[in-house]
Amino acid sequence: MPVDASGTSDAIAGALGALPGGSPVSEVARRLLDLFTGGSIAPGTRLPAERHLAASLGVGRSAVREALAALELLGIVDVRPGSGTYLRGAASELLPQTLRWGLLIGERNTAELLELRSGLEIYVARLAATRASDEARAVLGAHLAGMRDADGDLAAFARADFDFHLALADAAGNATLRDLLHVVRSLLQVYADRAVHTAEDAALALAEHEAIARALDARDADGAASAMAVHMITAAERLRGLLAE
Repeated sequence: MPVDASGTSDAIAGALGALPGGSPVSEVARRLLDLFTGGSIAPGTRLPAERHLAASLGVGRSAVREALAALELLGIVDVRPGSGTYLRGAASELLPQTLRWGLLIGERNTAELLELRSGLEIYVARLAATRASDEARAVLGAHLAGMRDADGDLAAFARADFDFHLALADAAGNATLRDLLHVVRSLLQVYADRAVHTAEDAALALAEHEAIARALDARDADGAASAMAVHMITAAERLRGLLAE
């Protein structure tokens, strides 16, 4: 049963359990994050005192203090001098944020991110083909028109391209999938903004997006997934070309 904002410190501390001896600060932060994003603690809940958390985890107070300081920087908790430490948001709000920060501060493999993005985009296209509302299809059509109307303005083309994919993720109707895709796209955006750098690239990308849109209009899930797979292959090749340069 969820612990609400008036829940006891004992209930929270009891849910943690001791860590292995010598665990670093990162492990303390990880255990706290697992608890905070598990949905059992309501936003605004006051956390146990540092000494209570330290005793529950079997670590020194300094490790807990450093872990909480890191979580405050990430926006997970709110430290109020003289009052205590409080959980900022609900699990649904914290999960995308912690995932994004975890990827940002970790060692990233761009090739793996490209593979992950491809798989997510293909599945999004499949879902959107059967779930997209008429309004969502109209929004996608508007972004496609923006790509056509860019007329050599590659920056405008890239913005319309980006907006098309965001709208497609919304049309799929899966918020968790959309959040995951947003994280991956954000991490790759430094390259994606420059991926289409010639008129030929833009023409090919436009044709690929039009194929996706046609499959969506036909409510053809397999066709949409196949069209997106083709697009992901050429898009990944362009990004790898930038990395090679």
